[in-house]
Amino acid sequence: MSEQNPRREFLKFLAASPYVASLGGVAVFLPQDALARSPQEQPSGGIANPAAALDVFDFEDAAHRRMEPGHWAFVRSGVDDDVTLRANREAFQHIELRPRRLHDATKVDTRVNLFGAAYDSPIFACPTGGAKTFNPEGELAIARATKARGALQFLSTGTSISVEEVNAAHGRPVWYQLYAPLIWEACEQMLRRVEAAGCTVIALTVDQVGRNSETYMRSLPKDMTRCNSCHKVTNGDVASTDHPMRDGLPTTGARLPFDWAFADRIRKTWKGKFIMKGMETREDARLCIEHGIDGILVSNHGARSVETGRATIEALPEVVAEVKGRIPVFVDGGFRRGTDVFKALALGATAVGVGRPILWGLGSFGQAGVDRVLEILQAELKMAMGNCGTRTVADITRAYVATPDWKI
Repeated sequence: MSEQNPRREFLKFLAASPYVASLGGVAVFLPQDALARSPQEQPSGGIANPAAALDVFDFEDAAHRRMEPGHWAFVRSGVDDDVTLRANREAFQHIELRPRRLHDATKVDTRVNLFGAAYDSPIFACPTGGAKTFNPEGELAIARATKARGALQFLSTGTSISVEEVNAAHGRPVWYQLYAPLIWEACEQMLRRVEAAGCTVIALTVDQVGRNSETYMRSLPKDMTRCNSCHKVTNGDVASTDHPMRDGLPTTGARLPFDWAFADRIRKTWKGKFIMKGMETREDARLCIEHGIDGILVSNHGARSVETGRATIEALPEVVAEVKGRIPVFVDGGFRRGTDVFKALALGATAVGVGRPILWGLGSFGQAGVDRVLEILQAELKMAMGNCGTRTVADITRAYVATPDWKI
């Protein structure tokens, strides 16, 4: 290998690999013009375009450079001391892959069926509110990118663009994450609207009691004047002004307790599939089964709810064990690599959500950034599956991972 340009020689080696060719070629992983560049020609100061990204972390830096400081403070922060935020990432280091060899890696198939709908990958875009604060196209950019990549889009009640518009851009109904209004008339009206828009799956977010966003508050710029263009700022508190899914809803009436009786009322009203988002224990998984819930999303709200110190990938196995295959179990929180996704699938997840990397891609390059984030993660998952000897997502089982540090 040439000492003057080892990178170029290595890329040529990759390009000659039949397995890399089966994934779409070396361009899937590297800048489109990487083979033609010398090291001195690589862009400085972060990636200049989505194609230059080698992994999704490249978009974190790019988004940081392009986003408003207050917006970036929101995206990067957790709660309290950010212990859970770090735990969501660090936990993956304690899960080892157990690859099986001499399987034909050119026939890897990542397609999945989720509640009767086919998708090209088990990786989905998590519900993240107020996307227009990160890019003018907001949720529409995410919808078009997920459509292009054959991926599921989860839409937040806090969306800055209506569910009807997002469904049109996505090409089919999204799944809808419900921040349930506690005035029942408002909740029922929202459910009817989502149903009329064609959505067949909702996920009730259950960890919405409140949060101590200390890192976010400390990171906010002292001068909030520039934030008034896209937010309402009151006494230093920032709130998005775009809430199309809440427009016109009743604001007066009896507020109901947010409990299982409330969830049961939604279950009786909503005719489609009903997921609980935010369950992390076997006890709550058992209650989900007893109350006729159709699925569970193991989530700690991107470590933005309560400082549990526990990663979602650690909580996943006990929920899966309790469910015993009766309903699908989804998971999100800290996923940044295809191998992370593989590990979750091996531990029993049906599909895996990605949140912050989607916003990094959106905040740095809009739709093209989101598209590239999905492209990288899907390609990494396919490579992990090939290397471990699994041809389909259904082939990925607990036998393909080891957790020597876990008491599970």
